[in-house]
Amino acid sequence: MKSEPDVYSIDDLERDRNEIWDGVRNYQARNFLKSMAIGDIAFFYHSNTKPPGIAGLMKIGKEMVVDPTQFDQSSKYYDPKSTPETPRWHTVTVTYLETFEHYISLDELKSKFDPDELQVVKRGNRLSVMPITEDVAKRILTLAKP
Repeated sequence: MKSEPDVYSIDDLERDRNEIWDGVRNYQARNFLKSMAIGDIAFFYHSNTKPPGIAGLMKIGKEMVVDPTQFDQSSKYYDPKSTPETPRWHTVTVTYLETFEHYISLDELKSKFDPDELQVVKRGNRLSVMPITEDVAKRILTLAKP
């Protein structure tokens, strides 16, 4: 799950402990969020920074949460087609687990994984939420603790 660190970083999540993962406005990413279950573990990826990469881990605390920003007319995530009766955007809440001792840069990920294994290394990939296999997750975790 990606976030720009100047918007919301793993340090922010460590401070807050629990947070709603709001503002996702891509249908495919939303569908990935909708498929998450309580207790699932997610990587926290810092995007749009130098260097981008995986900063740590978080756990899904609640699933199928209605994203409140879709109803807020002052929010850049406002969606005039959403109503409280028929919301279009659902998300999850996340709980901080860990900041990695070793930040895993995108370049390091590119050197260890091909795009078929890990979508984030695919050129031009802009999804903010992407699934990975358990095997790939285990390999990423070994990189985090050299």
